Amino acid sequence: MPTESIWRRPLVVFLFLLVLGFVTDFALDSFIQFTMIVIMINMILGMSLNLVNGFTGQFSLGHAGFMAVGAYTSAYLAEQWFTHVGPITGAMQLVMFPLFGVCAGLMAALAGLLVGLPSLRLRGDYLAIVTLGFAEIIRVTLLNTEAVGAARGFYDVKGPDNWMLGPIEVSRFLTSYGLALFWVLVTFYVIWRVVRSGHGRAFLSVRDDEIAAEAMGINTVRAKVQAFAISSFFAGIAGSIFAHYMNYLNPQTFVFTKSVDAVIIVVLGGMGSLSGSLFAAAIVTVIPELLRPLQEIIGIDLRMLIYALLLILMMILRPRGLFGSQELSEILRKYVRKST
Repeated sequence: MPTESIWRRPLVVFLFLLVLGFVTDFALDSFIQFTMIVIMINMILGMSLNLVNGFTGQFSLGHAGFMAVGAYTSAYLAEQWFTHVGPITGAMQLVMFPLFGVCAGLMAALAGLLVGLPSLRLRGDYLAIVTLGFAEIIRVTLLNTEAVGAARGFYDVKGPDNWMLGPIEVSRFLTSYGLALFWVLVTFYVIWRVVRSGHGRAFLSVRDDEIAAEAMGINTVRAKVQAFAISSFFAGIAGSIFAHYMNYLNPQTFVFTKSVDAVIIVVLGGMGSLSGSLFAAAIVTVIPELLRPLQEIIGIDLRMLIYALLLILMMILRPRGLFGSQELSEILRKYVRKST
């Protein structure tokens, strides 16, 4: 396939969503803007976990820990830069904050390797317990580390600010939106390419039959560690975006339920479907917010109960997730073939 055609669709999608960001910046209120950023953070988190849980067939419950590593690393680096070098202004924000994100991702990937190397010989529930324990170790460590605010939290995390591009004022939201959108597309593209590479075929072999994969000469431990490291890298990126947009971090944000949210996104969208993770992230983020007015109407907060019932109903109707293990493009192609 020519390089041109590989990049054409992602570029068109990027430009369309960037225009959508401009419209949102001028036409919609701050709550909707906030929700859009959170959706994209959850998209990155869901796609990254799908590489481990969906494509490699493992079961990780520690993604909140890797996100926390990325968030605190990025926040600390930005704090040190502002203290020792100076403020990040203008278009430099488009360089420095992605750079902090890469550093955060690398630190999270290192954490993924540290937990992966000794534990990925384990399978299923045992691996889930180990990764859950790791996430709790990270959270408790942050609770007791004064350099990052300990239990008080990390206040005044540096993030993008308004700046001028010639005569045009670029808002804080638009900068954050553009950076988050950039990382969503990078995450999708990198994982999509990895899954279709030789390494990706090894991941799929481990998922389908680990014993048969070992018999065929595939180093299953190495494959799982690689998947874990890549997955952790992008979880760290999600944490970086979260930190710089929220401007405040607290270890209690990265509790067990945050990891469960990521698992819900993967299962609801479809194990092994990146497109499914994108749609599921939007659903999981938006439904609780749409149900919020119910509390004012009935006087009782049944929001999460109704949300859980809706998720159960969806899984009964679509037990393999919204897209199963297929991508949206495959589903559309099948639909077009049937209709012609």
